[in-house]
Amino acid sequence: MSKIHVFNAGPCLLPQEVYDHAIEAIKDFKGTGVSVLSISHRTKEWEATMDECRALWRELLNIPEEYETVFLGGGASMQFLYVAMNFLEKKAGYLETGVWAKKALKEAKGLGDAVALASSADRNYCYIPKGYEIPSDLDYFHITTNNTIYGTEIRHDIDSPVPLIADMSSDILTRPIDVSKYALIYGGAQKNAGPAGVAFAIVRKDALGKVSRYIPTMLDYRTHIDKGSMFNTPPVFSVYIMNETLKWVKSMGGVSALQKIDEKKAATLYAEIDRNPMFVGTAEPEDRSIMNVAFVMAPGYEDREADFLAFAKERGMIGIKGHRSVGGFRASLYNASTQEDVDALVECMKDFEKENA
Repeated sequence: MSKIHVFNAGPCLLPQEVYDHAIEAIKDFKGTGVSVLSISHRTKEWEATMDECRALWRELLNIPEEYETVFLGGGASMQFLYVAMNFLEKKAGYLETGVWAKKALKEAKGLGDAVALASSADRNYCYIPKGYEIPSDLDYFHITTNNTIYGTEIRHDIDSPVPLIADMSSDILTRPIDVSKYALIYGGAQKNAGPAGVAFAIVRKDALGKVSRYIPTMLDYRTHIDKGSMFNTPPVFSVYIMNETLKWVKSMGGVSALQKIDEKKAATLYAEIDRNPMFVGTAEPEDRSIMNVAFVMAPGYEDREADFLAFAKERGMIGIKGHRSVGGFRASLYNASTQEDVDALVECMKDFEKENA
């Protein structure tokens, strides 16, 4: 088989040096003689890793002092409930741009008055809604910045008259962010920040404590801020891999450097989709994601979908089958994917065209 090129939507490809460091840490964590899989989270060696991980988040995203970063279990899906528990008092607004945004809204509705201020469901979420108004009496406004299934993305920090909350699971660490515009940024790590098993939450501390409801101890962000993300045993191995991933991001020149790399990768693949008569993109061009490139067979070639998947698999393309909601194909171009990976997929598409168009 050809060299493997991984385009999984998540868990995703991580940098090779992160794998290498993980192998060594499984054998011996920081010279303790104990595997990172067995290390106590109360040791000074582990506490130093947690401190380093928080410091790297702050450095890489220029997080202001009034914010704290916590590491939690349950993934971003658990954060849907955290958000409503900690911020919803009277009414919240959501921008419904895909499956995950819709699920976040559902959890909020279970706790109070939550509404979609705008939605792109009418066209299977192929665009980002525009021209909507954000009422000034909302407790918060929630957005999902990147939509992994449908291949759309909000690649700027929007202005909101109310506290802004963002699920950045799949595009965190891919561009500079003005963190001060947000009350909360959260996400699962398994796209750009590490492996599955840990979620991050960047919380403005003075935005908390404003709801009158009882918040269960484990669902209160203040619990985890006060205890340094160690109120209970943290997902140690996942946090270790996150820390190693953040160190790699820093070594690459930070998020600004990765932004340029990511934009070039996406531009290369979109150019081929637009050129190749056998394929067509599914997202509106102005809203295309640079993280998840969704495309299908062009009209007249719909019956060749399975053929292309088999053709691509023979050439080492892993994880390009599209989500069932869209069909076709999806190439996820997270930070650890390379230009070489994208070039290989483009050549694969060109070769398929030569043989079948």
